[in-house]
Amino acid sequence: MAVILNIEASTEICSVSLCECGEVFFNRTSEKALSHAEVLAPFVEEAIATADSRAMKIDAVALSCGPGSYTSLRIASSTAKGVCYGREIPLIAIPTTKIMAVPVLFRDDLPEDALLCPMIDARRNEVYATIYDRALNVKMETRAEVVTPDSFAQLLDEQPIYFFGNGAEKCASIITHKNAHFLDKHKNPLAKWMMPLAERAWLDGNFEDIAYFEPFYLKNFVATKSKDLLKTP
Repeated sequence: MAVILNIEASTEICSVSLCECGEVFFNRTSEKALSHAEVLAPFVEEAIATADSRAMKIDAVALSCGPGSYTSLRIASSTAKGVCYGREIPLIAIPTTKIMAVPVLFRDDLPEDALLCPMIDARRNEVYATIYDRALNVKMETRAEVVTPDSFAQLLDEQPIYFFGNGAEKCASIITHKNAHFLDKHKNPLAKWMMPLAERAWLDGNFEDIAYFEPFYLKNFVATKSKDLLKTP
């Protein structure tokens, strides 16, 4: 199995890990808000030194690709690309919301028909959300959502949805459907949770074109919404 360097820096938390054969053997996290420019490069250097000290070749870099902070994702993307170019290894991109869903799957209180909705905070009542089933199949593509009492109503009428992430707390008093459940934990994505997704991408050969890869910035949503508004008669 490949040795994969995982980088997660899409929100205010910055983390780096190394994994191999289903095991995370290096993990560093900074909870200091917006410290990415300060800590990311040293974390990556330490991870590489750890692999080198064990005579382990890093086979790929996995990057949390957003949605997320423009500045944070730019820093992480530049760092990941630099490692990939320097070591001539492939780049794996993993959606941030999918990474957020991984630890929730380990809960023993989820019903079989549960849907998972990781949320990333935006201004006021807006969040960026994706909905997955328990196999991490996408049931609703990532989108910007101005949260109202009717948000996700059609899916909530059919199945329970578990909301979590740093955008979920402000929605708890708005979405009061009986099938809406809000989890206090799992507020931020972490590099250590990237392991199963990165290894699956490696096995599937799901790699990015490093030269043209761009993360999924929150500004992409704004641009799309602006274009839609201009088209509205």
